[in-house]
Amino acid sequence: MTKAIFFGSIGTLVETSEFQRRAFNQAFSEAGLDWSWSVEDYRDLLNKSGGHNRIQDYAAKLGAEVNAQQLHERKTEIFDTLMTKERLDLRPGVSSVINYALDNSILLAFVTSTSKANVSAVFLTLGDQVKSSDFNFIGNDLMVSNSKPSPDIYHKALSSLNLDAHECIAIEDTAASMSAALSAGIRCIAFPGSYALDHDFSGALHTTDRLTASHVQQDNG
Repeated sequence: MTKAIFFGSIGTLVETSEFQRRAFNQAFSEAGLDWSWSVEDYRDLLNKSGGHNRIQDYAAKLGAEVNAQQLHERKTEIFDTLMTKERLDLRPGVSSVINYALDNSILLAFVTSTSKANVSAVFLTLGDQVKSSDFNFIGNDLMVSNSKPSPDIYHKALSSLNLDAHECIAIEDTAASMSAALSAGIRCIAFPGSYALDHDFSGALHTTDRLTASHVQQDNG
């Protein structure tokens, strides 16, 4: 029986890829860099999890020396501002899965290794659509030494909730983030974001563009 549902990334709750891309480009522009990631560029870059890692890898490819940490921090500030100015809706079916979990005493976790500021911005922009108090665990980058695709944040969630991997099911929006769940021994539903539709989600229990409670109900037998 599934005892917990792990929403693994911001993108499993709300579609933010375009905001993320715009925030990166603004941070680059402010830093005097002539980098501009197109939609196609960003889709390719999503094959690696973690914005800091994407900046480092991109700079290395160009042979450029940049302060990836500083750039990523500024990108996060811009992203959070964009998020708080908009009202975004939950992705299709997320509400039904959350309600199913709450109605059936299934624990909920938000197993992200992004910043606390990003997490706060997500719940702020979602307003009353979902409450942080609905979640029994909410992760952030300060909890672990290694961000995804390392499974560290999943191990942290399992430990905090006193659960075994086989008692949980994860939902992830990119192949790189899904690999973190699978590496922790957790079954995964692939819920591709709009910029990750061409990712290889081999190993997922299901791949869907709309979550339903039946995904978890079927898993419960």
